[in-house]
Amino acid sequence: MTILVTRPSPDGDELVTRLRSMGKEAWALPLIEFGPGDDLPRLPGLVSGLQAGDLIFALSQHAISYAQPVLNETNVRWPPSVGYYAIGRKTALALHTASARPVGWPKERSTSEILIQLPILNSVAGKQALILRGNGGRELLATTLVERGATVHIVECYQRRGKVYDGAIEGKRWRDRQITTLVVTSGEMLQQLYQLFPDVDRNEWLLHCRLVVASARLATLARESGWACITVADGADNDALLRALQ
Repeated sequence: MTILVTRPSPDGDELVTRLRSMGKEAWALPLIEFGPGDDLPRLPGLVSGLQAGDLIFALSQHAISYAQPVLNETNVRWPPSVGYYAIGRKTALALHTASARPVGWPKERSTSEILIQLPILNSVAGKQALILRGNGGRELLATTLVERGATVHIVECYQRRGKVYDGAIEGKRWRDRQITTLVVTSGEMLQQLYQLFPDVDRNEWLLHCRLVVASARLATLARESGWACITVADGADNDALLRALQ
């Protein structure tokens, strides 16, 4: 099994290093990179305007890494009397480290579907909710909170940008290295991966690889694109991906 990890740095590099330490052959092909989001200037005002009982949701650790310096520069502190929630363990840890507050997160699986099922989130009517995330993304969390009576502010803390590669060159590189397993953690990256390579590489090699994805939703998208051998990890963090790869 030779593994190609498509998640961005530094997580992708960390996963490759851990796989190699276990004796597996692994390589990194990060498909996206990050930059500051357009909504960072209004973040301090939104955080300062929260009242006791309001809610903050972090959908990625990258949202916290871009939000924290802005709050530091404007002397705005994470409020102590609001509820903090995250999409997964690693993001929860980042939010807890930044805010020094308890953070709720779905233990079963790191998805919006599971997060919104936390019992405490059934009673959000009249509350404000800040959703800290990247550009684009799914609207399930925001839509559900609005339906339950919350006032939702989506804050783009960072932007994901696709990295540019020459598909023909990359196709030859990874076929020569006999890649048989692909790791993909978002629908955006799945689409980029599918579109990157020429038809001959896609049909003769790419779609025949085993695909390790981070959710059942991604598995469905992958099947629709033509993959047949798909493994669903129990989360998007590197520990969950390693369990799926063993």
